[in-house]
Amino acid sequence: MTQRRHGRDKVETSSSAAEQENAPMRLNRFIAKAGIASRREADNIISEGRVSVNGATVVELGTKVSREDEVAVDGRPVSPKSPLYVLLNKPKDTITTKDDQKDRTTVMDVVTLSEKEKSSLFPVGRLDRDTTGILLLTNDGDLAHRLMHPRYEVEKLYHVTTEKPVKPDQLDVLREGIELDDGPAKADHVSYVGDDHRHVALQIHEGRNRQVRRMFEALDHTVRTLERSRYAGLNLEDLRRGKWRKLKPHEINALRRKVKLKPIIF
Repeated sequence: MTQRRHGRDKVETSSSAAEQENAPMRLNRFIAKAGIASRREADNIISEGRVSVNGATVVELGTKVSREDEVAVDGRPVSPKSPLYVLLNKPKDTITTKDDQKDRTTVMDVVTLSEKEKSSLFPVGRLDRDTTGILLLTNDGDLAHRLMHPRYEVEKLYHVTTEKPVKPDQLDVLREGIELDDGPAKADHVSYVGDDHRHVALQIHEGRNRQVRRMFEALDHTVRTLERSRYAGLNLEDLRRGKWRKLKPHEINALRRKVKLKPIIF
């Protein structure tokens, strides 16, 4: 009796999931699910008139489509792909982008997936060329969009090594806030790592360009090394520099819950 009820519940759940999967969605979300770009970047692509739906160019950002519609970007048909989540320990001298016009090594060169799988991935946020550490790549546009949105205050932990010791009162300045050219910035948490005051751990939830480096430069410190060791609850445990792995189901759903998205049924 219980098993039959469980069976019916399972069918109903699957049916509901299928209906949600086929429900109309905003065009930028459709493009993000296809792994073409993040939702924010997809808005730009739409506005530039590079997207067509069923043969007609669309520039309205609020346009909704379903999987039955024929969507093309730059004349190439696109469709949503199965979600893929990759955690990379980014090495130095690597560019955080899908490709590079100067033919420099990118994070996509480091991830040894098939070209088909890699073509759908894009980095969630950026680490500058000399910054190492944790980087998430995915084709889940909804998740990427929310992880990068300031509203969700996703935590990022950095290990900083400076050329000269950081004074205790300078840690206080980092906690209280420091003025940068694009506005004030402050650390959520900051402390020394060990007894050497050239090694500092700093946590922020913002993601402005070169923010951590600029915070230390404002205090007249030159950053020798910068590593992001934690991002949105993910860490680099058992993942050496330059290595990568796919996220586990519980890690994926922990990320989705963090930014108020429904868990995926695996």
